[in-house]
Amino acid sequence: MADVTAPGTAIAPSAPPTARTAARFPTRWLGIAPFILFALLFLILPTLYLIVGAFQNADGAFSLNSIRDLFTPSILAAYWISIKVSFASAIIGALAGLAIAIAIIRGGLPEWLRSTTITFSGVASNFAGVPLAFAFLATLGRLGLVTVLLNEIGINIYRLGFNILSFWGLTLTYLFFQIPLMVVIITPAIDGLKKEWGEAAATLGASTLQYWRMVVIPVLWPSFLGTLVLLFANAFGAIATAYALTGSSLNIVPILLYAQIRGDVLHNPNLGYALAFGMIVITGLANGFYIWFRTRSERWLK
Repeated sequence: MADVTAPGTAIAPSAPPTARTAARFPTRWLGIAPFILFALLFLILPTLYLIVGAFQNADGAFSLNSIRDLFTPSILAAYWISIKVSFASAIIGALAGLAIAIAIIRGGLPEWLRSTTITFSGVASNFAGVPLAFAFLATLGRLGLVTVLLNEIGINIYRLGFNILSFWGLTLTYLFFQIPLMVVIITPAIDGLKKEWGEAAATLGASTLQYWRMVVIPVLWPSFLGTLVLLFANAFGAIATAYALTGSSLNIVPILLYAQIRGDVLHNPNLGYALAFGMIVITGLANGFYIWFRTRSERWLK
């Protein structure tokens, strides 16, 4: 092609790309600036404050006394009860939620049922605290609706050993938000199962059981384990529901921490900081495993 530039016409040199880029205001960060500010003020700085306070005494000097107090029998018992409640609600919620998610996605059910279940799960997974505790007391308390109806047909669940203010009562209450949370989180993983995998397995002569055992379960296993530890962390840090439901009758770590910070009986805020530090370590490990399992799951589903 001939050069159509007129003779003597000067072409203005363009600015180097790096110079133009450097002069621009980084507007792409403005969208997440509120989130960064929120996380800094309400998550990162308070967490650092708690960690520092756990290694101080009442005078502000460095001390390991509060950390050593974590290993007293009463505090260890509180941690153990919290771990058991969290694990029980997590494993039952994970299995029930997985069954529901598989049924609504791959069970041949109507599409409207799937959308309704997902919508309800998104709402129910955030329903906790005092309203949830009141709902279960009004349903399964000693004078709750279900308890009274069962008494009418001769079944007294409290004489059979059930108590809403006990370990299993709190675990049952936690399941109300654990199961929906499992449905919400595991649904994308089940959606990621490619139809071609089932067709290939059928072509090679695999039965339905073999397809689930050799293909589906290995693919979903990292997602299941990751969601399981996330449910554990979710239940381990819950306090509003447990306190509103059981008060101080069940000695779990969040209630013990609340009592120390608020000043019940013995006011020792540094011990409260140490209790919070122990919870941070446990939930941090759980979230670390969740991120690791999620990374493995995404690698499979790509």
